[in-house]
Amino acid sequence: MSEPTPIHFFDDPIEVLFDVPPVREKAPHCPNGFIWSGKTYRVSASLSEWTDFTRRGRMAKNMRPAHAMSAATRGSLNVGRYYFRVRVDTGQIFDIYYDRAMKSVDDRKGEWLLYRELA
Repeated sequence: MSEPTPIHFFDDPIEVLFDVPPVREKAPHCPNGFIWSGKTYRVSASLSEWTDFTRRGRMAKNMRPAHAMSAATRGSLNVGRYYFRVRVDTGQIFDIYYDRAMKSVDDRKGEWLLYRELA
């Protein structure tokens, strides 16, 4: 079977739904569904999961090399994304992710985004 091909890119914020909330909010497991543009999608299958702890922009140069190597595998404060490829109840396949970066000092939680739809 071939690898799914992206057909639409969104990077839109979504609200996720958990039957059992994650123990650690900034290290979540795959959600059971999400709400996007007013429509609720239920996850029928989690197809794959991966992480990206790449430091971007200014953050890429503000750490000692030894610490940067460690952070690249497990993340560091407000750095990292948790990706999930899911099939939803409509049969569509989406990549969604949780971005650990805080939006502001007053809003330290990361955000969930719908990255793309695949065929």
